[in-house]
Parts: sequence; C-alpha cells; structure tokens
Amino acid sequence: MLTTEFRITNNVSNAEYQIAQLFNVIEMSKAESGSGDEGVEILKNEPYDDGVHQGQYTLKMYHLGSRLPSWLTAVLPAGSTTCKEEAWNAFPYCKTVITNEYMDKSFSVTIETMHVDNDRGKLENALNLPPEKLKDRKVVKIDVAKDAKSYYLQTFNAEKEDVTLYRSEKAQRGPLQGDWAATCDPVMTCYKVVSIEFVWWGLQTKTEEYMMAVERDLFTKFHRELFCSLDKWHGLTMDDIRRLETEAKEELNLKIQIRKAQQAMKAKK
Repeated sequence: MLTTEFRITNNVSNAEYQIAQLFNVIEMSKAESGSGDEGVEILKNEPYDDGVHQGQYTLKMYHLGSRLPSWLTAVLPAGSTTCKEEAWNAFPYCKTVITNEYMDKSFSVTIETMHVDNDRGKLENALNLPPEKLKDRKVVKIDVAKDAKSYYLQTFNAEKEDVTLYRSEKAQRGPLQGDWAATCDPVMTCYKVVSIEFVWWGLQTKTEEYMMAVERDLFTKFHRELFCSLDKWHGLTMDDIRRLETEAKEELNLKIQIRKAQQAMKAKK
C-alpha cells in the first residue's frame, strides 16, 4: 500500500470552498462524460447519518475506458475498466473510496480529507492518523501557481487553469503570484491522505506509483479550476448546488444510457 498526504492551500474560506468544491465536481463530471467509452454515472446523491457524521452520500460509476494506460488495460478483461466511487461528504471531513468489481479486495483507493480554515498547511497530523500510518506517510505540498503542468491530462487550459493570471471581479482576488500562499486572505488548506492498494504480482509498485501521480495531477488541476471559476460559483447557496447536482445527474445518466444503446446497436450489426 502507498500512502501520501497532499496539502493544498487555497485563497478562499472554508465556507466558500464547500460551495466551490461541489460546483466544480459537477463541472468536472460533465467534462469527463464525453464521447466514446468514458463517462460518469451518478447512481445516488442523498443525505446520510452514520451516528458519527452527517452529510451527503454519493455513489458514482466511472467508466474509464481509454483513460487507463495501455499496459494496464492489456491485463484487464473487457468490461473491467469501470470503477465504483462512494463518497461521504460531512464537510469539513470527507471520505472517498474507489473500488473495482473485477479486482475486488485487491484494489482500492481511499481518500480522507480535512478542510481547515485559516490554515496554511502547517498541521502535522490534521486527520489524526495512527502512528503506524504516520510512519509510512509521505507529505507533498501542492502549489497551484507553481506546480508543473499535468503529464496525465496532457492539456493546460490557460483560461480555466492559469491562477497566475486570473483576477476575480466579484471577490477582487488574484492573480496568485510569488509567495501568495503565505500572505493571502482568506485562506484554508485541504489535507488529503490518499491510500492506494493494487495487489497484483509484477504490477503493484508500478501501478500504485502511477495512480498516486494521477491523484496529484487531478488535485492540482481541480484546485486551479476551482480558483479560476471563482466568479461562477461565488454567491451560490447550497440550495443552488443541490439543484445543479440534480440537473447534472439527469444529464449525465442520459448520456450513459444513450451510449449503451449505441454500443448495443453496433454489437448487433
């Protein structure tokens, strides 16, 4: 198992981040559901209460298709490139678990996040990890203004991602330049502990390292877009977000059903 704690500081408050995160998850899901064999299917989005936390539970199916590396798809059977994502969002604490039916207990990605207001990434154990996990944990700080462009996504949309140029008209923030994370106000930090397990002889180390690099890229891209979309989500309420989530669920699931129908038609020919 590979464990890394990512620390991402943002020029927003915790209250703003909660709205911004949900808004950008909706936008990301739409963008990921293009043509071909890829897309996001939202099966559940409902309140939960487990006796310890109260929040929103979501269940999604990610149809990864060609997004997986060729060396991995070569050993996976047809139809096994779909992953299940369960998320328990009890902000400021969130937990996400990603699994694959074919790999069963041999594969999992667990992401535990604590969002800390008025914080610049200095907490040594924000998620209260036990000693044995702290010993194996690697800490990586992500600076959305300085980190290298994503090798995994291979594209850099300057308009949507260049925080060094973006200026919010509504909030009068940005651009993020120089030592911005040490001086910006408001400020908060996301502490994300990612644990990846891929038990497959000959592929475990390579796959776990690859997937951790993917997570780093996704976190970097997501938080760049979160800041550069500030004028789009600033002022939205949680009621607005729930309405947008319902609309997105209907839209994405319709795309998936149309794609499945088209694939079925091709198979008959």
